[in-house]
Amino acid sequence: MNRATLLSVASIIVHAFAACDRAALEQLTSTYVRAQTSGKPDLLPLATNASYIENDAPVAITKGVLSQAIVVDFSRSIHDTVQCATYTEITAATDKHPYVISTKLVLANDKVTNVLSVISDAGDWLFNATVWLDWTKKEKWDAIPESKHDKREVIQAAGDAYLDSWADGKVPVPYGTPCQRLEGGIYTGSRNQTSNSCVMPEFPKPFKGALNRRYVIDQQYGAVAIFNDFPFIDVDKPDGTASTNFVRVEGGKIRYIHENTVCTRKNCGR
Repeated sequence: MNRATLLSVASIIVHAFAACDRAALEQLTSTYVRAQTSGKPDLLPLATNASYIENDAPVAITKGVLSQAIVVDFSRSIHDTVQCATYTEITAATDKHPYVISTKLVLANDKVTNVLSVISDAGDWLFNATVWLDWTKKEKWDAIPESKHDKREVIQAAGDAYLDSWADGKVPVPYGTPCQRLEGGIYTGSRNQTSNSCVMPEFPKPFKGALNRRYVIDQQYGAVAIFNDFPFIDVDKPDGTASTNFVRVEGGKIRYIHENTVCTRKNCGR
């Protein structure tokens, strides 16, 4: 390989890594929140053929929720420099149309190639944006010192174990003490809790578990967002309805869990 080729390859490699630079991803999530606040998806550096998915269904980005200006009361983002992906959780409790929105962005060559959102509102599983906002603002998701970062595999395994335990109660889940879960408008625990209130019972058979898992992992914040299909609460979608589980892991133990799940039929549940 000659020098010119080597320099070309090096340039491509540097460019690829620059696209996954943490600062670039942080800028992207900041831009995403501005785009949602203003209802202007073209603020994002969208690739020509970027895909836009809402609740597992392709939607024209100009007709989706991202094209609606909404009041964003609170947002929390994580940044995956390995996968060039981000995750943002938006709470719009005081908007005329309250939402909780979970969004994954995928970046390639400085362009957003995929936008994947789970968007819940009135009639979705346990939905209450006011309660969600109250609790999520009080949680502590600070950056973790580098010397205490868990490995990516440890963070993902903790989230997977939690989801796996729904189908098999014998799966060991590394719950922390304390551990608290926010699910729609239900919060397990209290502000000064010192115990674990995240344990979920095994679901009745047959339960296939949460399938079609897609991940965003951030070691700096000990967090994993898992997009999945939840096949239990909505009889109209036996293969699963769009859902996310956003998990904070500290020292290998689960500290917080957020679940955002939509319903095909309003007010679904069994």
